[in-house]
Amino acid sequence: MDQDKPLFGKVALITGAGSNIGRGIALGYAEAGAMVGCAGRTLSTLEETVELIGAVGGRGLAVQADVTHIDQVERMIEVTVETFGGLDILVVNAGGLRGQGAIETYSHELWLATIDVNLNGAFYCAQKAIPHLKARGGGKIITIGSGIGHMGTFPLAAYACAKAGLWMLTRMLAKELMPYHIAVNELIPGPVHKETRLPKNLLNPETWSDNEWIKSPEDVVPLALFLATQPDSGPTGQSFSLMRRET
Repeated sequence: MDQDKPLFGKVALITGAGSNIGRGIALGYAEAGAMVGCAGRTLSTLEETVELIGAVGGRGLAVQADVTHIDQVERMIEVTVETFGGLDILVVNAGGLRGQGAIETYSHELWLATIDVNLNGAFYCAQKAIPHLKARGGGKIITIGSGIGHMGTFPLAAYACAKAGLWMLTRMLAKELMPYHIAVNELIPGPVHKETRLPKNLLNPETWSDNEWIKSPEDVVPLALFLATQPDSGPTGQSFSLMRRET
């Protein structure tokens, strides 16, 4: 029965849900019984995700939005809440690189763009979602972080700094929202071979430790489901990683 599914009756909103990790989590949550808002910049890929959700018997919604524009973020959340009746889970997945290079010669415009999509966009999403999570009496915010944000990788200084900021944002949100039973945690997927936000040379298994696990987007789903199904008063302000590399 659907009522027996772990996310039955829950409403999730996932940014960057048109492909890769975001699409995998959207499908995983739908199969677990959630109603899923799928947000991103490209409507056609979001509609494909919604079709896949329908194929497994779930309910999905495609919402076109660019997380670097706060007005679009606000509309994205409002449309999801109006359609499904509330919001219980926010997965902040949208992000990516806007170039790479040494700090000395890095483009100011690309630096700002990298911070904008990975950090400012996460702030906008969390800020606009909080009132709706509070209205439900609790919930989850899951940020999709990166090991690069914890230890850095040349020549990805901008991306590393943006993801490091996201990790601090995660911890600050956890502190602020703990009294409201809203758990906020970071999920670090590690290298994903279908992921497109990193340069291909950095996705080559030869650039990682021999012990690293190069995974598919579907391999990230169990941890995303684990975080979504923990008690609202459970772990918060924590970083959960699927990486195997030594730091």
